[in-house]
Amino acid sequence: MDIQQTKDQIGKNDIYKTLKDYFGFDAFRSGQEEVITTLLNGESGAAIFPTGSGKSLCYQLPALLLPGLTLVISPLIALMKDQIDSLKKQGIAAERLDSSLDAESYRSVMNNVRTGQLKILFVAPERMSNERFLSIIKDQQLSLLAVDEAHCISAWGHNFRPDYLKLARAAKELCVERVLALTATATSKVSADMAKAFDIKDQNVINTGFYRPNLEMRVTACSDKERPELLIKRLRNRPPGSTIIYVSLQRDAETTAEYLSKNGFNARAYHAGMSAEKRANVQDGFMDGSIEIICATIAFGMGIDKANIRYIYHYHLPKGFESYMQETGRAGRDGKPSVCELFACADDCTTLENFVYGDTPDAGSIVDMVNAIFEQGKEIDVSTYELSRKHDMRTLVVNTLLTRLELMEIIRSEGFYYSNIRLAPACSSDEILSHYNDNQASFLRKLFSCCTMAKKWATLDTDQAVISTGHARPVILRALEDLENKGFVELQLGGYRQRFRRLAENVNCQDVCTHLQTTFLEHEQMEISRIQNMLDYAQHDGCLTGYLLNYFGETLEQCGHCGICLGDSPARVKKRKNEEITNFNVDNLSALVKEYSNALSQPRQQARFLCGLNSPAVSAAKFLRGNPVFGSLAHVPFANVLKYCKSIPELGN
Repeated sequence: MDIQQTKDQIGKNDIYKTLKDYFGFDAFRSGQEEVITTLLNGESGAAIFPTGSGKSLCYQLPALLLPGLTLVISPLIALMKDQIDSLKKQGIAAERLDSSLDAESYRSVMNNVRTGQLKILFVAPERMSNERFLSIIKDQQLSLLAVDEAHCISAWGHNFRPDYLKLARAAKELCVERVLALTATATSKVSADMAKAFDIKDQNVINTGFYRPNLEMRVTACSDKERPELLIKRLRNRPPGSTIIYVSLQRDAETTAEYLSKNGFNARAYHAGMSAEKRANVQDGFMDGSIEIICATIAFGMGIDKANIRYIYHYHLPKGFESYMQETGRAGRDGKPSVCELFACADDCTTLENFVYGDTPDAGSIVDMVNAIFEQGKEIDVSTYELSRKHDMRTLVVNTLLTRLELMEIIRSEGFYYSNIRLAPACSSDEILSHYNDNQASFLRKLFSCCTMAKKWATLDTDQAVISTGHARPVILRALEDLENKGFVELQLGGYRQRFRRLAENVNCQDVCTHLQTTFLEHEQMEISRIQNMLDYAQHDGCLTGYLLNYFGETLEQCGHCGICLGDSPARVKKRKNEEITNFNVDNLSALVKEYSNALSQPRQQARFLCGLNSPAVSAAKFLRGNPVFGSLAHVPFANVLKYCKSIPELGN
């Protein structure tokens, strides 16, 4: 069925019948019908809706009316799981592919994709670069690609992710019929980037606005020492209700929950450092009401479909307006009054800024990595894990650098592949070949001849297989998948690597590295500005709601229900401690620099280490992270620590 046929056959009655039969609703929320109609008319669209406004329905309903498969890109496993459980209860064929699936579950899901039994498949953005996945999905009719958290595609966004930049190209290469970009937070710049990337017409960008009339925004200035008692006071003076308390660090989630429990409150911690089972138990308890208060890092909340959250407290300063709007947006989804209060302390900026500065690579590391890439010539083969360890950059930063080189049109990704493919036959090759026709058996015989057999596992020489069979890697991989699905072999894929093709031969390496360093520094300053924006908001003497909305391009003079509008005096936040570095024993650090040169030779590496920011090289160095010098200057702003490290000759700078 082509797009024109779809437009002719799907009418308004079909849309409303599906809405009622599958989702139990008689009417749409604001913006939903416009987005759905756009998609069913064969055009791409964007839904910029506040948190909890029903973005997921905008792809779930069209998926049921469109032929073929709807592919949903989501960065969160928890969100995928929650939605799939809900969809299955509604009788909708939906599955997910993520790292938590075992081999048998993976095969089952992919078999359902091949046979057309699925309507909706959830995957992480990284999956769209996966050789094994793409070899199967490219043969399917992809009626719709829904991209959740689509603001991640924009370098102007608050959570830029390199993998998102490749989604637009993947959509074209996979011949996706239409795309839906979804986000709860997008400034005009971010919105324009989303629309440009996915070829979305201006009139198809549906923005319902960010104003929530039932949210009471408040700010209270405090010191770090005053916070615990202030929180107790707020919880006791307000009626009980489901509450989320957002903190900056995992240890803060634990200590705050423990403090509240000792004071008689039903509180639990939630953060990424907990086991998956424990996180699930805490989340389930919060959802069913048996746990009233969650003390959490930002790992909690994405995709939480709980309508009656009455209070959101930001115990520490958020990292920007986008995060703040997304987190406060989880309150009062039932439309009833809810309170969102920020405890404003300028000292929080030090922790937030340290994380930002910590991800900016050293100029020397950039030069070393770019040279290592260019030295490979026209065909480039890399492992982001190996680059991360060798050049002491987090894999996210490595991927960002590689993506920047792609945007500069210096290299072009040829996709990911497995450098190590092993198979364990379940029976003899003659028995396997007997199940195939002559042409297929001939192909497989050539494929098997490129394997080196050990006791159980046979290792495939993929390059030789390409030559022997005359077929490309995707064809070979699909053949192996077929063998595994039929139970003839067990596959084991490893050595995940990425291939690039060099596009520009004559480039000035120094200019490229300077440009990359400038780009990283500009992004660093943009994130630092976001933190300052939060501090400015906390001290604003006018309508707090209007101040937030103005950032996202909306105008509201007086909301009538924020703290300032209700008569609060503007918060007077004390200047943060700009602690000087005193009584620091340089000899201790100097000895570590000499012993662990790979982890501590550069000034930024040293500053990260002193501020307690982990890195690949620090993780790889035995006992280094447990050294008392690690994090000993975490209370000092990163910029001050970096300046200090650069000024000490004993550190080799």
